[in-house]
Amino acid sequence: MPIALPELLAAAAVPLKLTLKVALTATAGACAAGVAAGYVLSRRGLPGREVLDALCTLPLVLPPTVIGYYLLVVFGRRGVVGKWLEETFDMSLVFTWQGAALAASVVAFPLVCKAARTAFEGVDRHLENAARTLGAGEGRVFVRVSLPLAWRGIVAGTMLALARAMGEFGATLMLAGNLPGRTQTLSLAVYEATQAGKADEAAFLVVLTSLVCVALLLASGKLLNRGHA
Repeated sequence: MPIALPELLAAAAVPLKLTLKVALTATAGACAAGVAAGYVLSRRGLPGREVLDALCTLPLVLPPTVIGYYLLVVFGRRGVVGKWLEETFDMSLVFTWQGAALAASVVAFPLVCKAARTAFEGVDRHLENAARTLGAGEGRVFVRVSLPLAWRGIVAGTMLALARAMGEFGATLMLAGNLPGRTQTLSLAVYEATQAGKADEAAFLVVLTSLVCVALLLASGKLLNRGHA
């Protein structure tokens, strides 16, 4: 028997809200780390640059379940960081929305890093050197010259990271589990609805997720086009 639209909306409201919270938190973390890493990797003459780039790209090619396993080893209750967090702050990232955000952030990180590196490599080095000649330190050169000239590429990478974080499944499931109302994002809700034979609910959630991601990509394109205008 088909499920009424109000019931479908009610079923999607909680995972949608949680997905947005997890994705926005994950994107903020991925953006901060990705921009910093991209800037460092864009510096010519950096020892071992390509090896570091390969390590930063690794979450993009590894199976999400493998990433989730690594995160469990590090942030689980017996992991080095996880044990320290529990002993020091009496907190755990396992089976929490913060853990889901961490997993999504790690998976989305390479998208920002790659885009930021390309954007920073496109910045005219003469402008940076001119700022240094005028007495600007490296931090001031980054904030006043490099970052403003590379912002379009960084925004594009960030929007892709947000869309990727919204659709994260494997690493999130490994670290945060699939707890309705606590860690169950839209992608996990689709999986559970499909396993339970709730075809109408699964289809509605799939369409909703697709529309949100398409809206993000359109907003990213519009923002970039406005920047070129």
